[in-house]
Amino acid sequence: MAITTALCTSFKKELLEAEHDFTADTFKLALFTNSASLDATTTAYSTTNEVSGTGYTAGGATLTTVAPTTSGTTAFVDFNDVSFSNSTITARGALIYNSSKSNKAVAVYDFGSDQTTSNATFTVTIPTANASDAVVRIE
Repeated sequence: MAITTALCTSFKKELLEAEHDFTADTFKLALFTNSASLDATTTAYSTTNEVSGTGYTAGGATLTTVAPTTSGTTAFVDFNDVSFSNSTITARGALIYNSSKSNKAVAVYDFGSDQTTSNATFTVTIPTANASDAVVRIE
C-alpha cells in the first residue's frame, strides 16, 4: 500500500462544477496508517486503514479554512494547522476532504514515514500558504 501526496483528480473536476465552497463548506483532515492506499485517484473519505487510538476520533478533525486568495497568477486556499491532543497514534499520511459534500476528497499528504505520538500532541503542519507551497492551489 502507499500514500502519495497529490491534489485529488476528482476534486479538480468538481471545482469546475462549482461543487466546493471554501467560504462555507466544512473541510476535515483524517489520518491514515501505512496500510492505506491514497493518491490522486482518491475520490472520498473512507474509514479503511484510518488511524485509531487514544486522542483520535474517526473522521479526523475539522479544519479552519483561511479565505481563498491569489498571488500573481496562482489562486490558493489555506487551512490552519490541526492537532490531536493527548494522542497515542501512528500515522503515515492524511486526507483533506469536504464533509459538507458527501466526504469528497480534496488532497492527500504523505508524511514520508510513520509519525507516532505516545500521550502527546500530534500536529499536522499545513504547508505555507503561498503560490508555490499551498496544499490547494491552482496555477
